Amino acid sequence: MDPLIRDLGLTRSSVSAAYLIGTLGGAVALPWIGRALDRFGVRRTMAAVGAVFGAVLIALSFVTGLVGLTIGFVGLRMAGQGALSLTASTAVALWFHRRRGMAAGLVSAFGAVGISLTPLALEPLLADLGWRAVWRVEGIVIWLLVIPLALLAMRDRPADLGQRPDGPVAIAERAQVPSRPEGVSRAEALLHPYFWLICTAVALTGMLTTAVAFHQISLLTARGLSPAQAAANFLPQTIAGLIATLAAGFLMDRFAGRWMIVSSMAILSLGLWWGTTVSPGVSALAFGAMLGAAGSVIRAVETAALPRYFGTLHIGSIRGLVASISVAGTACGPVLFAAVFDRAGSYSPALLACAVAPLLVIVWALVAKEPALGRIDRRPRTVPDLARSDPAAPSS
Repeated sequence: MDPLIRDLGLTRSSVSAAYLIGTLGGAVALPWIGRALDRFGVRRTMAAVGAVFGAVLIALSFVTGLVGLTIGFVGLRMAGQGALSLTASTAVALWFHRRRGMAAGLVSAFGAVGISLTPLALEPLLADLGWRAVWRVEGIVIWLLVIPLALLAMRDRPADLGQRPDGPVAIAERAQVPSRPEGVSRAEALLHPYFWLICTAVALTGMLTTAVAFHQISLLTARGLSPAQAAANFLPQTIAGLIATLAAGFLMDRFAGRWMIVSSMAILSLGLWWGTTVSPGVSALAFGAMLGAAGSVIRAVETAALPRYFGTLHIGSIRGLVASISVAGTACGPVLFAAVFDRAGSYSPALLACAVAPLLVIVWALVAKEPALGRIDRRPRTVPDLARSDPAAPSS
């Protein structure tokens, strides 16, 4: 943020607005990317997204003003946090069944580590090379890592290798592990209130944690931390997020998803309130830990809960819509916090007001009825079934 504001001659609010527009624009594409996952598979979709993401990062190094930055944010949010994360977590839903929660927790944990450690890794590079060179390096790294990984290491579904989800399973367990994908359509999933509970929890967490991360240096330096200490606060977020994600994934395999939603929302609300009184030292570590844990838990819940309740046949389309709503939510948080800061000279009013919203989601989660796939989808359907009845469905 600060190098962009300084070098491009922009204000904090204008960059936040560019981020809002870019994020909303990127979110629009995610439902189509979800459909591409169902139609073309994880392997080809991940390779294409990696190619686009690397190109966007390199293109961003050439921006000279607000318009170019906004267009770059569209591609950044669509391909990076949106499409690439959607592709990776959808692969988990397709390849795991009995331990899907744990697998989702591991993937989310690695993602949280990457997100949280990136500011620490880039801070010295920004000082030495400048933000333009850093974006070019990032784009090249994405090309060298993601595209070969997608083409050489990924396969679309276990059936492509003659396997079932989870790999070899005991004969007695095979009835519980479907050999072919089953599930409801996206339209059917939209009719169940629990889908919207998950969407709301994911979007709210993304919006508020992104708002804090976007302005974290400004927020924490105003509370007495140095810029280096404020950047280092991503480290406790990483550690707490890693622990919370693994715990959430383990618990999702054993308990109802509502309790993980309640836990995430409670931690998020407490963390936002804590931000109004945070100070250097242990207080700052606790602040980072709560934000990291809240975001990581809800990501693990979303990855494991949607295929559990709605099946995997159209999981790309279903998760694509959730990702679109979530990414759109992240667009609103930074602008809200920037507007409050410009008027009040402090982030505390925004933190206190936003701390109430997770409490409302807790109430919803406690009273919501969790869906049962068999009751949503009266006739079990598989890929061949839908290929005969739905011309728009992906072929088997």
